[in-house]
Amino acid sequence: MNTSLPAPLFEPFPSDGSGFDTDVVVVGVGPAGGVAAAALATYGVRVHAVTVFPWVANGPRAHITNQRAVEVLRDLGIEDTARKQATPWDQMGDTLFTTSLAGEEILRLQTWGTGDQRHGDYLTGSPCPMLDLPQPLMEPILVNAAASRGAVVSFNTEYLDHVQDPDGVTVRFRDGRTGEVFTQRARYLLGFDGARSRIVDQLGLPLEGELARAGTAYIRFRADLSRYTEHRPSILYWIFNSKASFGEIGMGVLRAIQPWEEWIAGWGFDMAAGEPDLSDDKVIAQIRTLVGDPDLQPEIVTKSLWYVNQQHATRYSRGRVFCGGDAVHRHPPSSGLGSNTSVQDAFNLAWKIAFAVKGHAGPGLLESYSDERVPVGKQIVARANQSRKDYANLREWFDHDAEDQVTAGLAKLKEPTPEGVALRERLYEALELKNTEFNAHGVELNQRYESSAVIPDLAVGEEDWSRHRELYLQATTRPGAKIPHAWLVGGDGRRISTLDVTGKGQMTLLTGIAGAAWKHAAEKLDLPFLRTVVVGEPGAIDPYGYWERVREIPEAGALLVRPDGYVAWRHNAEVWDTGEALALLDKALCKVLDRPNRLVDETEAAGGWHQYSTRSVDITVPMHTPDTADA
Repeated sequence: MNTSLPAPLFEPFPSDGSGFDTDVVVVGVGPAGGVAAAALATYGVRVHAVTVFPWVANGPRAHITNQRAVEVLRDLGIEDTARKQATPWDQMGDTLFTTSLAGEEILRLQTWGTGDQRHGDYLTGSPCPMLDLPQPLMEPILVNAAASRGAVVSFNTEYLDHVQDPDGVTVRFRDGRTGEVFTQRARYLLGFDGARSRIVDQLGLPLEGELARAGTAYIRFRADLSRYTEHRPSILYWIFNSKASFGEIGMGVLRAIQPWEEWIAGWGFDMAAGEPDLSDDKVIAQIRTLVGDPDLQPEIVTKSLWYVNQQHATRYSRGRVFCGGDAVHRHPPSSGLGSNTSVQDAFNLAWKIAFAVKGHAGPGLLESYSDERVPVGKQIVARANQSRKDYANLREWFDHDAEDQVTAGLAKLKEPTPEGVALRERLYEALELKNTEFNAHGVELNQRYESSAVIPDLAVGEEDWSRHRELYLQATTRPGAKIPHAWLVGGDGRRISTLDVTGKGQMTLLTGIAGAAWKHAAEKLDLPFLRTVVVGEPGAIDPYGYWERVREIPEAGALLVRPDGYVAWRHNAEVWDTGEALALLDKALCKVLDRPNRLVDETEAAGGWHQYSTRSVDITVPMHTPDTADA
């Protein structure tokens, strides 16, 4: 009997002679790991994404998908797919504060940029809407994009440990189906393995803050609540009720997962008293209280407890191993910043890894990852926890001496007395403060990077914030800021955003019709990772004048935009000479990417250009050798 096995029909990790099984191992396929795998595969990098689980997230978890995260999906070509799966923007934000869904309504707040006073800000700030896209819907989109573009995705594969050296990382895994332990050799390891990150622990990344400082019960259930919600659509309904008044928030919440039939009911519990009773009887009674329907028959899907964390890493990498997402910033879901920040961690890192793998950049570029993302992680951890604390002001009218503090407090709130007036005025002030959680456009889009991958514009001083930095986007082309969105018109006559003509895994030189010197300089550089966009030429015309209003540089100036959409450098002055533009552009690219400057001297810059493109070029070989006999 012939026991030899046939040759494999497919080899997921074919040898390329480099000694590496894959370029990058990504641990985790949540929002961060999924984006990293999809982006790297899109950029042509060999990537192996692994997860210990048999499939993607099995619960709704994160859901708010802000404009910046949707911009990332847009850049990866999957925005339309996400929009088809998500609860649309106009159904997200008529947020209620009420005694129950069927009970008395006390307050309402137009949230997530849906309101009359803020919607225009959001439309001006981005070509993308906000979405409500729970993780079980987002993650398959990312995994599909990664796999269809060449990534190898392995489920039931547990990351165990790694050993790194100056050239690469040897990663050890266990196959969850067979128990077999195996290793892979990669250039880089990316740890997006969640709040209990094994990789963060193994690296010994420094963490600041505290874990489990408050507890919340989350019950996922099914019930048709459309008669209470369809006419006032929101994905969050806050319930003032004495039976759900414990903790910082001090309210119950009903979160719509699939409007209006799948929900999460949540309420705080006293950790000092141990885990709460989550028997079916208790849980169903609490859901009926929050809904205000004593006859409701909810179908309980899952019961869980989660704990409020306030912790962030002060460094995201060591050597060739990089971490991101919940592994390095751990916080409650308030403000809807978790998955959005995770997506942006991965998008910031992926292009840098790709440039390093392809030899377009030196090691200094990768050092910029921590420098840029650590301050963001610290900020959003603080913001999410502060948003929880700000609920206290909304409960000032509770009568804490009464048996039913909500009912008694509500009677005082309605009194036609000076005391009643004062309570109502303070309640509206508290509602206004919640805009820093629910309409925090600036928190979402005003990130500013300072690192070696950003060259400051020394011609301008410190940025002056004309409005509340957390509430309002301040679009600018200052280096370190995201390129402003402005509608242009493409070659087919359709509107395209400035975000559509930049990104896509490449550096972009952006100039105007008068910037011919910049265009010629980029042609001379002839770099495979640099595109030139001339606003005003066919394919990117500015008939509305929107770009002219926000570019902050003269038409003959230039912007250098990174693949993640952030401005790396700008020249805020007119340049008419190609040689000058060439020297300036090459110097900026070399600084940002940690590349050696290949312009040898002024003579070469003026006439004898030193060619270092990876593309083939014609050369002239002398046909006559000078006679040196008499020399």
